[in-house]
Amino acid sequence: MITILFNIANEVLWLYQWAVILAALFNMLAQFGVLDTRNRIVWSIGDFLYRITEPALRRIRNVVPSFGSIDISPLVLIFGIYVLQQILQRIYAAIIYGNVSGLFL
Repeated sequence: MITILFNIANEVLWLYQWAVILAALFNMLAQFGVLDTRNRIVWSIGDFLYRITEPALRRIRNVVPSFGSIDISPLVLIFGIYVLQQILQRIYAAIIYGNVSGLFL
């Protein structure tokens, strides 16, 4: 049962990481005029990506200093997701295999 929970948590983090990547690419392509956001389908996809990623990105933007027009908050969020995945894997190993020393390495 615990394996299923950790696998679900890992997959959700993986999917959210891809959502952040897609949202950053979508935003960049829309700003350069490659994507026409007046199209209803394109707008719906962009709105969905914005709604699921913006709450986390907004918190990071409030903390990370501004670099002009360069937004590094998606990179910070992807790194944070990676760190969280590593922590989850170590906790899982500690619970399943009894490897408590692996938590602190």
